[in-house]
Amino acid sequence: MFDSVLIANRGEIACRIMATARRMGMRTIAVYSDADSNSRHVRLADAAYRIGPAPAVESYLNIEAILEAAELSGANAIHPGYGFLSENSKFAESCLKKGFAFVGPSPEAIGVMGQKDEAKKLMAGAGVPTVPGCNDLDIDLKVLMSEARKVGYPVLIKAAAGGGGRGMRTVSREVDLADALQAAQREAESAFGNGRLLLEKLITNPRHIEVQVFADSHGNVVHMFERDCSVQRRHQKVIEEAPGPSIDNTLRLEIAEAAVKAAKAVDYLGAGTVEFVVDNSGQFYFLEMNTRIQVEHRVTEMLTREDLVEWQFRVAYGEPLPARQEEIGRSGHAIEVRLYAENPSRKFMPSPGCVKHLRLPSESSDVCVDSALVEGEEVSAYYDPMIAKIVVWGRNRENALRRLKESLGRVQVVGVHTNLSLLQEMVNHEVFKGGDYNTGFIEECWDDFSLSAQPASNLVVSVAALFVILERERKVKGLAINSPWNSSDAWRLNMNAREVLLFEENESEIEVELIATGEDYRIRFSSGEVLGRANLSGDKEINAVLDGVRVKGTVVCVGTDLFVWLYGAGYRLGLVTKMSPPNGFESSDIPASNLVSPMPGRVVRLGAKEGESVAKGSVLLVIEAMKMEHSIVAPAYGRVERFMARVGDWVEEATLLVDFSTDS
Repeated sequence: MFDSVLIANRGEIACRIMATARRMGMRTIAVYSDADSNSRHVRLADAAYRIGPAPAVESYLNIEAILEAAELSGANAIHPGYGFLSENSKFAESCLKKGFAFVGPSPEAIGVMGQKDEAKKLMAGAGVPTVPGCNDLDIDLKVLMSEARKVGYPVLIKAAAGGGGRGMRTVSREVDLADALQAAQREAESAFGNGRLLLEKLITNPRHIEVQVFADSHGNVVHMFERDCSVQRRHQKVIEEAPGPSIDNTLRLEIAEAAVKAAKAVDYLGAGTVEFVVDNSGQFYFLEMNTRIQVEHRVTEMLTREDLVEWQFRVAYGEPLPARQEEIGRSGHAIEVRLYAENPSRKFMPSPGCVKHLRLPSESSDVCVDSALVEGEEVSAYYDPMIAKIVVWGRNRENALRRLKESLGRVQVVGVHTNLSLLQEMVNHEVFKGGDYNTGFIEECWDDFSLSAQPASNLVVSVAALFVILERERKVKGLAINSPWNSSDAWRLNMNAREVLLFEENESEIEVELIATGEDYRIRFSSGEVLGRANLSGDKEINAVLDGVRVKGTVVCVGTDLFVWLYGAGYRLGLVTKMSPPNGFESSDIPASNLVSPMPGRVVRLGAKEGESVAKGSVLLVIEAMKMEHSIVAPAYGRVERFMARVGDWVEEATLLVDFSTDS
């Protein structure tokens, strides 16, 4: 076996690969950009090498820098992980030419299957059903229009050289083709270094089913069953599970056989995933083949109890597959959710920033948590916004769902927006619980999801109020507490200590009066009274007895905001003070006629000219962040007075972008 491996990746997948490599006795070598110099994967590795500045194109996509690090480190093998260079045939070829073992398929297989147009031709020739469309899409707009008319609307424009929803646009009307083409090409070029596109008939709201395959250099090819990846937003997976809840055994066998046939057609080696879409009639079509380990490989590991990364290393070393097809079994049900730093209420806008508090579920044989983020670190605007993958196993789907709900109730994040509330809403939705969902699930059921936290009850506010009092007392412990004049408990001569706190929640005010009576507090609200006592455990834990009921909660204080978790639910309360707000402009200070950046990112296009009059909804400027494009549009008919940023500029959140005047 290899004695050392360089992981040409970052984040949770780098950490996950290191765990298996170290267990197998290998020395682990990390690479990092300037943005990741103190990241967890760097700290975990036996050695780490800088490969460039923060932008991926200058670091994690820099083949020359990665190979130089591999040579300096003395690595035997290079594992690409997923994303970045994992499906770059030139990278795989360069690794082999330099004498490194590449933990993945051959450059030829990557090249063919990575070009979706070429892959579709090959699959059609091998008898694998493919989606109708044009595999030789010319970038010329007239050609695109002609091909779209032949296929029929709606159509899907997608990057020929990549996946994950990047470089992909759905077009329902011919009038939208030009903008969709340009946006998809820019995004594909940025994400994959290749702006070539293809066009397909859009299969409306299909199920997205993929099959895990493995092949070795001894002619063996096996499948490790399917995963249902239909719950998606912006064409990116959010929830994956196996077995597919809506797949019967006949269809399961047919899809698995087609996946093996696809792997054999390209003379595959290592781990791969063959993806299909299944329409309402049960007909399935080849979508693409991912020639790498998948983000969701843990789902298959939970079912089969096999380490897929270990299989990758053994196959790359020249060993036969660890098991034959008939020896690969599975039991129970597994579900994975992806916790993202994003704001679902703002069209899934990425939410980079410092994570000031982070709690994830404890791991066990039935709960797996993959994350590279620790409290105090940043979700970078340069990379994917995933915070963690949470994977659970149960003896059946009902049991797995129950365990997933429990695990999500243990997640706590402060500092960035997350999709946690959406995940909880989805797994509790009747459509998802019934298992008969498709790729349109989120959009179709959106109005059913309640993404705002429930109003804080008197119990929750009581916990917050007691925390404020006890935390303040703890901070003045160093004073001469025997003197009442140095106490912070609102002590009054010949009277019980009394204090009034004012909280804000969703623009409503909650007044709380606390009256100390010995060790207890009478906590008064306009709607009633609670008798309670509490003590702090650590920096954030509070143990309280409220009206005789024992409760244990977590409270995190950031500025004047208190984040409270009780019984698996989270709340945010503002403590009203007489202090002036911090410097910097608030959203209320932004003139309605001007437009600001909703997040950190790089300006990639200006959609208008200074002095130009534009209609409401016109794209004024496009920002790229976390590999996705976000358009800044005109809020009304008006005039672009001046752009405050130019193409190529990096802008921070709330940066003024456009001086825009509306017509009166």
